[in-house]
Amino acid sequence: MVLVVMGVSGVGKTTVGRLLATTMGWEFRDADDLHSPANKRKMTHGIALTDADRAPWLAAIRELVAATLANNTNLVLACSALKQAYRETVVVDRARMRIVYLKGPRELIASRMANRKSHFMNKDLLQSQFDTLEEPRDAVVVDASATPEAVVADIRRQLGI
Repeated sequence: MVLVVMGVSGVGKTTVGRLLATTMGWEFRDADDLHSPANKRKMTHGIALTDADRAPWLAAIRELVAATLANNTNLVLACSALKQAYRETVVVDRARMRIVYLKGPRELIASRMANRKSHFMNKDLLQSQFDTLEEPRDAVVVDASATPEAVVADIRRQLGI
């Protein structure tokens, strides 16, 4: 099974995803690690990515997901997956994948981004993230305002795992 923990930058995908994976004994991967150096440079300099910029990244994510499912392993994947089309690209097998949408108020997320260290995403891109976001219709929705532990507990409760 693959759980895709999605949402805008700074919402807590990596923190929650790692904790969720740890509590379940699953592997964790961050889709940010699959971005090209050119994409990371753009984001560092406050330049929003285009769909063309994202296409190779989404293809790499799809390959990772397909390999994970082919190996019958479990994975929690932190991935922004902001548009429905992006989610359709990375969801290889609906029966063995679930989308978990971390939803939080812009002010909270901006505060988290302002306090982040060592991340390439420029905090000035937060508005573009919200502008791009197409809220999922078929996801487990979790309030990202809670503590990571409470968010993980809510995810597990909603998924029955």
